[in-house]
Amino acid sequence: MRTRKDIEFFEEKSLAPYAMKSKDSAGREFYEPPHDTRTCYQRDRDRIVHCEAFRKLEYKTQVFGIFEGDYYRTRLTHTIEVAQIARTIGRSLCLNEDLIEAIALAHDLGHPPFGHAGEGALNAIMQKHKVGSFNHNLHSYEIVTEQEKKYPDFVGLNLTDEVLIGILKHETDYDKGKSISKYKNKGPTLEARAVDIADALAYLSHDIDDGLTSGCITPEDLNPSALWQKASERVPQGLDKEMFKYQIVRALIDIQVKDLLAQSEKNLKQHHFRSSQEIKDYHLKHKDAFLIGFSLEMKNERDKLQKLLHKKFYEHYRVVRMTDKARRIINDLFAVYAETPKQLPYTVYPRDRKYTKKIKYEVICNYIASMTDRFALDEHKKLFEPYQKV
Repeated sequence: MRTRKDIEFFEEKSLAPYAMKSKDSAGREFYEPPHDTRTCYQRDRDRIVHCEAFRKLEYKTQVFGIFEGDYYRTRLTHTIEVAQIARTIGRSLCLNEDLIEAIALAHDLGHPPFGHAGEGALNAIMQKHKVGSFNHNLHSYEIVTEQEKKYPDFVGLNLTDEVLIGILKHETDYDKGKSISKYKNKGPTLEARAVDIADALAYLSHDIDDGLTSGCITPEDLNPSALWQKASERVPQGLDKEMFKYQIVRALIDIQVKDLLAQSEKNLKQHHFRSSQEIKDYHLKHKDAFLIGFSLEMKNERDKLQKLLHKKFYEHYRVVRMTDKARRIINDLFAVYAETPKQLPYTVYPRDRKYTKKIKYEVICNYIASMTDRFALDEHKKLFEPYQKV
């Protein structure tokens, strides 16, 4: 039988010097004795998979709401795809795959219903009433440190520092991290950066897949992109639409990953990092630097394809219609709860307490953020359509 100590010994011998070793973790806020057969990051991963917020990702929007069809990606399938790509990157660069997987599986736990439209709506409401803001990275952190309650000795999941920092300092074009003072002087690991780049890569490639499936974009719409042209050249001629779609998305991912690995290896060799602590210190000092990243040529090609996708897909009238509908639902729900908070469940809004405006709005914001698309739609019907069963 392989024990935790065996795994930690294997990490020491097989991972890169700059990889984050399980035995070197900064640990958890609340001490727990080490497990016999699982490393600290394996335990983190398992706790995330078994938490309530993770299960809800199945019914949360990526681009298309669950009511648009069964094929489209949800926040859960996106999370799994990010974990898969990030682990591929980590394996090639000899990083800690268990840490990568834990961060990847947790990185979107804080997303509200209806994706970025829901996040934008909640943030706008909180700022309008001057009671704070809403950021899904910070909310992911709050979920795993405060809101998940499964253990008698502490609140939250009591995850390791490295996973928590990976969640808080998650940075892509879609995700902007929020700092908390206790982590101000702690930099993210290289494993966290692998998740960042995998998230960006998954977004671009898989949104193209969903866009083609929906008919909101066509291959011709993306022809001006050099990256799209490179991928097209890899796809055999004469394929039907479905097969073409699968093959070109496959080619897009492969081209990007190969470029990423080659450039990242070059970046890392230049610095001669000798430990994971040196990586953390480097990231703290160079916040915008990505040791794991694309070549300049690939970055430019990705940026151009992203802009093209934004114009042709994200601004398509069907997507805009869904986005506007999502904002209306979030605003309607918030307004009703703010006016009459006793409509909230007892577990969410205990009646034996006094609430300031700020605390009341935070409770409502967190409650709406916890909803799935389906629950939010059902709740909206109950509150705004007459004679609905309550």
